[in-house]
Amino acid sequence: MTTTRRVRRLRRKVSTRARRTLLTPFLRIEDDPSVVRLGSPGCGWWVPAGVVRPGAVAYCAGAGEDISFDLELHRRGMHVVTIDPTPRAIAYVQQVDPRDERFTFVPMGLWDGPAELTFYAPADTADVSHSVLNLQRTGDASAFTAKVDELASIMAAQGHERIDLLKVDIEGAESRVLPHLLDVGPLPTVVCFEYDQPQSSRALLRLLRGFDEHHYRLVRREKWNFTLVRTKNPANR
Repeated sequence: MTTTRRVRRLRRKVSTRARRTLLTPFLRIEDDPSVVRLGSPGCGWWVPAGVVRPGAVAYCAGAGEDISFDLELHRRGMHVVTIDPTPRAIAYVQQVDPRDERFTFVPMGLWDGPAELTFYAPADTADVSHSVLNLQRTGDASAFTAKVDELASIMAAQGHERIDLLKVDIEGAESRVLPHLLDVGPLPTVVCFEYDQPQSSRALLRLLRGFDEHHYRLVRREKWNFTLVRTKNPANR
C-alpha cells in the first residue's frame, strides 16, 4: 500500500470515528440482557438468544470471506440463506458450505427490486467487499455486474413465507434495501445491519426512525453495526 493510500485510509478512519461519536447522543438504545454475540471477532453480530432456535429462518446478506455468524446460526439449528454476488465470496462459501438442507447460498445481490447492477471494488484490494453505490469511488477496472432482487422475491424462490432474522452487510446498499423493506415487507423479528461509511448520519437517523415507526427497538450498537428487535409483528407483514 502506498503512503498516499495509507494517509487516505487513516483520514477515513478518523472521520468515521468522529461521526460515530457525534451520533451517539441521538440514539435511543434499549439494552437487552438476552443478546449474545455470535461469529468471529471481526464479523460477529449481537442477536437476542431467543431468536436463535431450531427451525427459525435467517437470511444473511453479505458473506465476504467470513460467514462465521451464518455458520453459527446454522449450527444452532436455524435454516440459513446466505446471499452475496461477489466472485471471491462465492468461491469462499463453496469451501465452507456445510452442504445440508438447512443452508443455502444464493449468488446474487440484495436490492429493492430485480435488476442487474455494477458492483465496484473497494479501495483496498485486500478487501473482498464490493459496493453498488461505489462508496469508495473506485474505477471500473475491478468492477463486475450481477443480478440483484428484493428480499420477498428471494424468499419466494426459496419457499420461505417468514423470516425470523435478517443480517444486512451490503456496502451501502442498505440505504435502499431497508427503507424498501419497511415499506413493503416482509418485516423480520430481528434486523442486524451495518451502515457502511461514508454515508449521511441524518439518513441513518431517518432510517432508525422508520424502524421505530414499525415497532422496532434498537437493542445493541457496535460501531456502525445495529441490532433491532420488533415488538409487534402483524401476521400480514
